[in-house]
Amino acid sequence: MSAISAKDVKKLRDVTGAGMMDCKKALVESNGDMDGAIEFLRKKGQKLSDKRADRDAKEGCVLAKVSADGSKGVVVRLSCETDFVSKNEDFVAMTDKIAQLALDTFPADKEALLDQDFGGISLRDKIIEQVGVIGEKVEVAEYQKLEAPQVVSYIHMGNKAGVILGLSQNGVDSAAGRDVAMQVAAMHPVAVDKDGVDSTIVEKEIEIGMDIARQEGKPDAMLEKIAMGKLNKFFKERTLLNQAFVKNNKQNISQYLDSVSSGLTVTDFKHVKLG
Repeated sequence: MSAISAKDVKKLRDVTGAGMMDCKKALVESNGDMDGAIEFLRKKGQKLSDKRADRDAKEGCVLAKVSADGSKGVVVRLSCETDFVSKNEDFVAMTDKIAQLALDTFPADKEALLDQDFGGISLRDKIIEQVGVIGEKVEVAEYQKLEAPQVVSYIHMGNKAGVILGLSQNGVDSAAGRDVAMQVAAMHPVAVDKDGVDSTIVEKEIEIGMDIARQEGKPDAMLEKIAMGKLNKFFKERTLLNQAFVKNNKQNISQYLDSVSSGLTVTDFKHVKLG
């Protein structure tokens, strides 16, 4: 067996991020062959990944990025098991690289993102490799994207949540867009406006409203009208454009945006958070 040099161990560590002892063992097992050592580490990661597949990965890092021209945005969540790992510089750096890869390639969905090349292997295989390096479950838990005349982003709570927000006009003051993105992070709207609320949510809110009115002894003939009133309150509180602006509750978000630029509105938003 060829001697394993410190230089080779360092080279393997630089490529994979694995610990020095793990790198040395991999090189020993592969008789000094670098590609064989990388494959050894990847198989180790796959075995560990299979073993930890049922573990909860509720910690992690959320990052959002916007293209240089401001027309595209992405937000990704790289999940892990512990807060200790989520705050590690290498883990945050990897999340940043994945977000940049997503922005550069702008794949259709998470599966397509995982198929992208990441330093000579697929991102899917790189994640498996990192399971072996880190020693706990790691996964790209969520990937969202959007395009608009202007996209703004906001990272909330130390990389624990991220928002990308599409505006209907470009050249808008970035502070105004950021304010609305912060509103999304703080107030958790379910849709841009009432037309975007899923029909199952609407039906459930009507059902709940009628049940409450019935329990309060209201006449059957009044139940639907009361439920619709409660539904309108739901739209006001849970749809972005109708929510009171947190920085000035005398305006809703729609009115605030119109005051920034006539006709300005939100085209879409994506809110990704840990948990």
